[in-house]
Amino acid sequence: MRADNSHVIVAAARRRAAATLRRAKAALRRLDTTGVTITFETVAREAGVSRSWLYNQPDLRAEIERLRARHRVPSARAVPERQRASDASLLRRLQAATERNRQLEAENRALRAALALALGERRTAHLPGKAASASSSA
Repeated sequence: MRADNSHVIVAAARRRAAATLRRAKAALRRLDTTGVTITFETVAREAGVSRSWLYNQPDLRAEIERLRARHRVPSARAVPERQRASDASLLRRLQAATERNRQLEAENRALRAALALALGERRTAHLPGKAASASSSA
């Protein structure tokens, strides 16, 4: 009968688990020190572990979530009162933009009319009867 060597396998598994935990904690400290955004993905990549393993480690999970919340930048930063545009200022900017749009629309209409006129003149200049009359008058 073989000797029961399961204690060797169990001890090796414990050493491997402890080493993995140390790698994950060290990776978390490095990422926090360097200012990298802390996510489960970045910690897993840095430590060489799976995200699911991190989610199943209550202490690491809590620390990652705490650091992630601390580094999270609010999506809409409030503008200080002194830097906010007044209603009158915003209205003036809107009026200026509306006036500029009117000017550009008028310019576009004038350019379209000039283009239509130029294309019409070009077309009539290339008509078969026009070329002969133009050369006879010269």
